[in-house]
Amino acid sequence: MDRIVRIIGLAREQVKDSVVPIVTLVAEKKDPFLILVSCILSLRTKDKTTTQACRRLFKAADNPKDMACLSSSSIEKLIYPVGFFRTKAKVIRDLSKRLEIEFNSKVPDNRDTLLSFKGVGRKTANLVLGLGFGIPAICVDSHVHQISNRLGWVRTKEPEDTELELAKIIPRKYWIELNTILVTFGQNICLPVYPLCSICRVRRFCKRIGVTNYR
Repeated sequence: MDRIVRIIGLAREQVKDSVVPIVTLVAEKKDPFLILVSCILSLRTKDKTTTQACRRLFKAADNPKDMACLSSSSIEKLIYPVGFFRTKAKVIRDLSKRLEIEFNSKVPDNRDTLLSFKGVGRKTANLVLGLGFGIPAICVDSHVHQISNRLGWVRTKEPEDTELELAKIIPRKYWIELNTILVTFGQNICLPVYPLCSICRVRRFCKRIGVTNYR
């Protein structure tokens, strides 16, 4: 476990001056709804595109009641060109309506309830719990999944399996920030293709599992 903590610290230090993921930036406002919506927008979309879409959308509506008043077509125009923008527009409008009607416009702080919303998966639910409510939860996206396997922390094929295995070895106090650290690290150093192993501060601890070409 000391080795894992050391790796987390090295990764955090190396990317401390890098731009963090858009959802982490949105989380600075301490609003679970904005975190939830920004996470949905970010799925299969580059951060730059997501950032611009969030600015346009949240300027028009930054709470469930106002969001529910927008038409799906209006939301589509505001969030385009994020990936699957039509589907996401409907998801955002529908969940906003449900939040207003069933939860008094408050995002629930329960994983199972969050997962009951169409379009909300485990990654999104855990990110909302961690960044929105300060409830320890490990959010596993493609970067966290790939880096955890490269390091040899886990040997998993599915993100949910990675989450369960990481929960056994990562100290609980690091659960919330782990996603921000590893996503930023994955975007700048441990790239999906041709990772920058030559300048990586974690390299002496890394097993480079699955890595065939690197710089």
